[in-house]
Amino acid sequence: MKYTKHNLKKIQGLLEEMGYVVRYEKGNFQSGYCIVEKRKIAIVNRFYDTEGRINVLLDILSKVGNAYESLSEDSQKLFRKLILQVEKEQEDENITEPTEEKEQS
Repeated sequence: MKYTKHNLKKIQGLLEEMGYVVRYEKGNFQSGYCIVEKRKIAIVNRFYDTEGRINVLLDILSKVGNAYESLSEDSQKLFRKLILQVEKEQEDENITEPTEEKEQS
């Protein structure tokens, strides 16, 4: 997925369809966002660029995917595609290269 404002709007639309309000505010967020669960508000650090915002919203989507059934069919397809992408990226990050054994002489 390309990091464009159009794709940012699509992801934001998914969260809104799940009942979340997405707000961009300044704050001291360690991970870039704050979720107020009972009120379904996702607050994203407004100083993030488009790529950062997309990554944060994808992270939020992967954590709040319990409202998947309430999405329209097209939104469910997009959600599955995005979650598969996030899982693949996490998997790629977890792959470690084998360490070379030092030869002892």
